[in-house]
Amino acid sequence: MAQPQKPNLLTKALRTAVVPIAFAGFFSLISNLLYLALPLYINQVYARVLTSHSMATLIILTAGAAAVFLLSSVIDDLKNRILLNYGLIFDRMLASHVFTALFEAAVRRESTAKAQALRDLDSFRQVVTGSGVTVLFDIPWMPVFFGLLFYIDPWVGMATAVGGLILFLLVLWQDRVTRGTLRTSNNAALRGYAMVDSALRNGDVVRAYGMVPALGARWAEDRRNVVDRQATTNRRTSAFSTAIKFTRMLIQITVVGLGAYLVVNRQISPAVLFANMILSARALAPIERMVGSWNSLLNGLQAYERLKNLLGAYEPPLPATSLPKPTGALSVEQVNLTLPGTTKLLLKQVSFQLKAGETLGIIGESGAGKSTLTRLLVGVWKPLTGNIRLDGADVYMWERAEFGKYIGYLPQDIELFAGTVRDNIARFRTDVTDIDVVKAAQIAGAHEMILQLPKGYETDVGEGGTVLSAGQRQRVGLARALLCNPRLIVLDEPNANLDTAGEAALIAALEKVKTLGATVVVVSHKPSLFRSADKMLLLRDGTVEMFGPRDQVLAKVIQRAPAPAAVPGPQPAPALARK
Repeated sequence: MAQPQKPNLLTKALRTAVVPIAFAGFFSLISNLLYLALPLYINQVYARVLTSHSMATLIILTAGAAAVFLLSSVIDDLKNRILLNYGLIFDRMLASHVFTALFEAAVRRESTAKAQALRDLDSFRQVVTGSGVTVLFDIPWMPVFFGLLFYIDPWVGMATAVGGLILFLLVLWQDRVTRGTLRTSNNAALRGYAMVDSALRNGDVVRAYGMVPALGARWAEDRRNVVDRQATTNRRTSAFSTAIKFTRMLIQITVVGLGAYLVVNRQISPAVLFANMILSARALAPIERMVGSWNSLLNGLQAYERLKNLLGAYEPPLPATSLPKPTGALSVEQVNLTLPGTTKLLLKQVSFQLKAGETLGIIGESGAGKSTLTRLLVGVWKPLTGNIRLDGADVYMWERAEFGKYIGYLPQDIELFAGTVRDNIARFRTDVTDIDVVKAAQIAGAHEMILQLPKGYETDVGEGGTVLSAGQRQRVGLARALLCNPRLIVLDEPNANLDTAGEAALIAALEKVKTLGATVVVVSHKPSLFRSADKMLLLRDGTVEMFGPRDQVLAKVIQRAPAPAAVPGPQPAPALARK
């Protein structure tokens, strides 16, 4: 028997809306009841004041009506405040989870990992707490106003009801005609924005290869399709809006015409004519408001679907007991890994152990799974099966902010964030002191380099660290990895962009952190980085081919390496035959 699907965070947040929505609905009930004071006021003015010419009656009626509408305004304000306060609660319940879910989706390499989700949260919140939801409060009152119109005069009630039905059918027709085009247009626009963002992030490559015209043509084609679809949607929406406006005016004319006819034939009084006009407008108001906010309602629905998909795969962190600072003992136990949506194993039955303070060098051909393994070691990815433990605790299940204080990680692609050098080395943590930052830079051999920057540690690195060279970014990234003496340090190709001086500083840093007792894992193709290594691991096609003491593994690797092919040199000229 299938297990019921567990509601995600979005569903839970919406369930908390029951109480505020109920109160808002109750206030809407009172507001709609108080609105009946207007036709009653007009009727009494015509029936009593204009016939008796009593100013006292007029003053009393006017003061009473003003008091009623003042109360109605206060109630409407309370209703809006309730919805706005719920919007704040809704945002606080979801904003941090959406932000975290974005990064988890990006780590899983999912296409939903777009900052659009944050805009979706705003769009959906505005629909839930704005005019979109207040229309729902007024719709149940439409039969009440229609009933009053029928009670006053069946012909006026029938004309208004038929007009309301036509308006409602036009709204449904508009939805059917425009929803698909609007969805396609929005999705295409999001893809276009994503392509431009990607091109801007890789601006150097785009410029070097002269790809601007080609990418511009692709973008222009996508944008042309988006604009064409939007124009089609707007044309259809405009046509329906015109038809709805014409129908609305026709209903008003019909109500006035019928009322005037009934007044002339002395079937109703002029006061009832004006009351009919007011009640008819009020009965049709929800449909008009629905038409005015239809596009925002559809956009909110699409935002809801995207948020639902994003949060559906997100598991909020469970409360975790704070663990003591680890010593650095690392255990990898029968780890297998596949990427989402694929069946190929990137890592197969990987197992090894490191004692606290040991250094491991990982080697292997490109595509062997070295970088994949480093992501698992620091808890970025979760193994398909197996476990990776630091001092016996699963690195993926460890509370991330706490775990991050104990590890250092330098990926192949160095990403710095907009801010100062100090901010980046400190990982933007507020509990890190200047002494901690400078000490990390000194261990990484980056202190002197940083002092040469225009503002030293306060130099703004720009978006993505573009102010710094690739080598400088790598050295700042190494300092960030060594912040506050981490117990596990994982470095993936840490010398990829370093010059001779930078590589010498890196080797010295590796020896320094070893003396401080850190467990270090280094991926590299250069044997010089393994000078301080205790053990070596050779990966081939995602499996451990060799693991053991450094000298033994390197000796076997060198022994297995094919001998270089002989390079043909100049051959001696053949001796000439003696005559």
